[in-house]
Amino acid sequence: MTITANWSWPTPIRFGAGRIAELAEACHTAGIRKPLVVTDRGLARLPLTLQVMDILRRSGLDADLFAEVDPNPNERNLGVGVVTFKQGRHDGVVALGGGSGLDLGKLVAFMAGQSRPVWDFEDIGDWWTRADAEAIAPVVAVPTTAGTGSEVGRAAVLTNSETHEKKIIFHPRMMPAQVICDPELTLGMPPVITAGTGVDALAHCIEAYCSPLYGPMADGVALEGMRLCKEYLLRAYRDGSDLEARAQMMTAAAAGATAFQKGLGAIHSLSHPIGARYDTHHGTTNGVVMLPVLRFNRPAIEERIVRAAAYLGLEPSFDAFLTFIDDLLHELDIPKTLDALGVSDPDLDALCASALKDPTAGSNPVPLTRENIPPLLQSCFET
Repeated sequence: MTITANWSWPTPIRFGAGRIAELAEACHTAGIRKPLVVTDRGLARLPLTLQVMDILRRSGLDADLFAEVDPNPNERNLGVGVVTFKQGRHDGVVALGGGSGLDLGKLVAFMAGQSRPVWDFEDIGDWWTRADAEAIAPVVAVPTTAGTGSEVGRAAVLTNSETHEKKIIFHPRMMPAQVICDPELTLGMPPVITAGTGVDALAHCIEAYCSPLYGPMADGVALEGMRLCKEYLLRAYRDGSDLEARAQMMTAAAAGATAFQKGLGAIHSLSHPIGARYDTHHGTTNGVVMLPVLRFNRPAIEERIVRAAAYLGLEPSFDAFLTFIDDLLHELDIPKTLDALGVSDPDLDALCASALKDPTAGSNPVPLTRENIPPLLQSCFET
């Protein structure tokens, strides 16, 4: 067998409690003197954002704030952000928040210097080569949740508000130049967000590990990410002040996003169009569809899951792994079905069509087809 693959690994990360104090230094290291802080509306109203702005301004950095970011960011948010970036003559972005703030911040830095529409850079083939790489502004990423891992990613998810589809925009230079992972910033996360974001990290690890593409280094990172979720997610959910659990889940989130350059799968292929059309929380949606997708993929992944179960200290069997996932989701109060999540009167044909087109579909262990994806999606609803 000829083994060939393209690999790349993350960026400099300043990890540890209290390291938000190093934000201005991280900006200087990234070459940013006039940052635009991009975050979501909810976070913009919290003391943390005021703290971030104060750290930057006290250090002599001419920082402004942009917070017109929806929970599922779209091209309209991006357009306003790019205008704000240009009018303020900013030279870089501090992306602050969960997946929405991080993704849109990265996209503002990416698109501010481009002349083509953002959809021309969708993660398809070599479309990323269309971008003017030298015009991409640097980013310092500061996650405030532990789920998406967007702080160590070269891509961002953007919802097309007209087609109600989530698109993955990719460029190697979208990777943040500096990352501050300060688990103290996640202490205020409410339990429901702790659960949803944590399940997102777990889904990244599971799908990367099960991807049929070749990537043994990613497999190792994904396995350890799964272990961290197993050991620490419930602790963080039950006691939001548990700093060790918060730190370990922040590590798991970065691990999942590091590993999923190997590929994702049907958990994300389904959750992306559902989130785009019904505005559901991404990580929570991943949790709802996780068990049906694992069962669907069983013929192709059973051997790998048995090995994962052994590593996690479970009985080395596929059923033991399923039971672990089922019990964990129950303890986290993740809804059992999409109906319970609030998805009513779904357009199943449109969802299936979007799922098949999603970039994550191509690396699902069982190839997704027009014939097998409708019953898979239907299994995620009440029967």
